[in-house]
Amino acid sequence: MSVLVVGLSHKSAPVATLELAAVSGDALAKLIHDLGRAEPVAETFVISTCNRVEVYADVDRFHAGLTAIYELLARHCGMPATELTPHLYVHYEDRAVNHLLAVASGLDAMVVGEDQILGQVRSALKLAGEVGTLGRVLGDLGRVALRTGKRARAETAINQLGASVVSVGIELAAQSLGTTGNQPLAGQPLAGQPLAGQLLAGQRVLIVGAGSMSALAAATATRQGAARIMLANRTRKHAERLAAKYDGTVVDFTELPRAITGADLVISCTGAAGHVITADTIAAGRELVILDLAMPRDVDPAVAGLPGVTVIGMDVLSEHGTVAQAQDVAAVRAIIEAELAAYQQATDAATVAPTVVALRTKAAEVVDAELARLAGRLSADGLSGHALDEIAQTVRRVVDKLLHAPTVRVKELAGSPGGEEYAAALRVLFDLDPRAVEAVTRAATEQEASQ
Repeated sequence: MSVLVVGLSHKSAPVATLELAAVSGDALAKLIHDLGRAEPVAETFVISTCNRVEVYADVDRFHAGLTAIYELLARHCGMPATELTPHLYVHYEDRAVNHLLAVASGLDAMVVGEDQILGQVRSALKLAGEVGTLGRVLGDLGRVALRTGKRARAETAINQLGASVVSVGIELAAQSLGTTGNQPLAGQPLAGQPLAGQLLAGQRVLIVGAGSMSALAAATATRQGAARIMLANRTRKHAERLAAKYDGTVVDFTELPRAITGADLVISCTGAAGHVITADTIAAGRELVILDLAMPRDVDPAVAGLPGVTVIGMDVLSEHGTVAQAQDVAAVRAIIEAELAAYQQATDAATVAPTVVALRTKAAEVVDAELARLAGRLSADGLSGHALDEIAQTVRRVVDKLLHAPTVRVKELAGSPGGEEYAAALRVLFDLDPRAVEAVTRAATEQEASQ
């Protein structure tokens, strides 16, 4: 089995395509379920965020797995595979593992080093576990990815700037509101420094939605000195929870047009399937900045054509980024390389483990049989039970010491070119029954399935 990644992100696809591919809630669970049922796929999980949709799968055949994932993604997006595939990227085996570690570390993010992606990877693994498509291979890989992401943030300054999609969006919004310095040229990275204090001083901010992104928006707006924070969500109690935490005011979702009229900045990040804010929602002649952080978009594209209205969406944000220090990026890449090497070594060792287990099992059976025969002969000579125990322990220690070097060495050599040949040599030299090796592998698989 081998790890395969098929995905699209802000680097490979326009917002319109990402919008079609975006998936959450029940639709995400269904996609994972359908992927798990595909014949070449043994395990799978999906990372779906505002700027990426990536399918990770453990497949037994590359081309068959790739075809199955292509077809399911295209069906989900509602577009022909011929239109979707030009925007997809594919990574396989070591490159797939390396890509996941880079994603978890924040190196592949729209805002380099942002913290949110680590939580999103954790959520993706959790959901796959609940759906039943996460097994040993991807479960182990997921744990390595989470550990790598934590190390990147703890051992380097990659996220020292505290930047996120929300903070970059608010900085651009503040520039449009005229509460900060000159706006950078389109496509020019932001300075990458922490947001200067009070960027939203005196501004009235309406946040539409009550998920994790909305919570981050509320926290950032509060920290940046917003004069008033209003929250609107279809489920009112979720908005009330955020309002209590950030001293905000809850607005009934049915009164969204009135709330927009009383805001200078609207930050929308719901999980709605359709547009939440349309041209009819906004009063004519309003000077307004809207930050649309949702995928699919919350704001109807027609809104951007209204006089006085500025819409900052993911397409605009993708043209800006933060400048991470070269030494921090290099330090994170060194962590990724170390974690990748350790993962490869563990994976290679696992491939020869059934042979090692079968060898030790056969040795134990031979020792037990010989000790039983010896005990029957020596007991007649009046040898004490204690002496027989000492003899048994000595024989077992001798056998363990003789097997230690070859079994450790075969695990070390498993990752070298032709590594499987060393395990095959053990099977031949010790005359191991192939059925015994297969039984160990089968037992491990069945144990994983029952967990």
